[in-house]
Amino acid sequence: MKSANSLMSGLGTTVFEVMSGLAREYQSVNLGQGFPDDKGPEEVRRAAADYLMDGHNQYPPMMGLPELRQAVAEHAKRFQGLEIDWQREVLVTSGATEALGDCLFGLIEPGDEVVLIEPLYDSYLPIVRRAGGIPKLVRLEPPHWSLPRQELADAFSDRTKLILFNTPMNPCSKVFDAEELEFIASLCRKHDAYAVCDEVYEHIIFDDRRHVSIMTLPGMRERTARIGSAGKSFSVTGWKVGYVTAPADMMKAIAKTHQFMTFTTPPNLQWGTATGLRLADDYYVTLARDMQRKRDRLGTALAEIGFEVLPSHGTYFVTTDFRPLGFNGTDEDFCRHITVEAGVTAVPVSAFYDDSKTAARHFARFCFCKHDATLDAAIERLGRYFRR
Repeated sequence: MKSANSLMSGLGTTVFEVMSGLAREYQSVNLGQGFPDDKGPEEVRRAAADYLMDGHNQYPPMMGLPELRQAVAEHAKRFQGLEIDWQREVLVTSGATEALGDCLFGLIEPGDEVVLIEPLYDSYLPIVRRAGGIPKLVRLEPPHWSLPRQELADAFSDRTKLILFNTPMNPCSKVFDAEELEFIASLCRKHDAYAVCDEVYEHIIFDDRRHVSIMTLPGMRERTARIGSAGKSFSVTGWKVGYVTAPADMMKAIAKTHQFMTFTTPPNLQWGTATGLRLADDYYVTLARDMQRKRDRLGTALAEIGFEVLPSHGTYFVTTDFRPLGFNGTDEDFCRHITVEAGVTAVPVSAFYDDSKTAARHFARFCFCKHDATLDAAIERLGRYFRR
């Protein structure tokens, strides 16, 4: 038999699936994969359920329901001050990962260079490479995850097609500040490069920080695609509803890719998402406040157990250095060890690097978007194990 595509067939199983499978096998408390315990806002779920029973269940428009695209444009105006043409500049996708695929397959020509920032979400590199892009990796270093400006500038060239980055950033929970974003923007302008910004955690941001989209900066409106997610904003990760906002010229190629990738997304879930995007500001304030409280609940307890807990400025995650506990193996060893022996599952941070062997191997990522009882069970198990 002829071989399948060598890149895709050579990929391993995602670390999230591996660790979640191990958690199921050992019945551990799973703080590895980033999905909330909450069901999501009732009005959002009710809107989707009512539409399923009473609405139009045939193919919706390829670009997405007008009601959702209008809501995305309104949302961008309300939170970022952006004026968006919902008819030409908003696309609904089957999740943010599809949105990433649409942007990368639609914009990259084989041989184009793509700047990425490590540690990075695990789907970025396979999509870039399958699209024919050449990754140019720039690494953030713990514990502060500061942007290495000279290294980033050196990664750009006249061959750079785009930069892909995530803010707030999974896995390291960094929020890029205005000065860092302006530096990235200056490189995009200098080298005539696009920016594809994964902003799925835009409302999960802590300690009075504010999410700023690079699309709002001078010269970036016409060269940025920003990606959002109903799953993250409304705690409905199983819905897989994402949305892309991009200038009309950029959107043409992105939308054509979507047309032949999934074509459309379940209309009732789109309707529910539109309802969510129009929730009052206090919903988003409460979401961030509750997640910050959970961060503090878990982070404080982990520090008391003996972990070194790194700052978490956004997302669902807190990164820990486990060396103070006396464990001398790798992060993969550690995460497997605590799953089997302590009954708690985390994710090794080295999995978020292209070459995990050159990354720091002593960090584990814990997810805190869980019920307090779940967090307390994990804390109790880890405390009992490491205080023996």
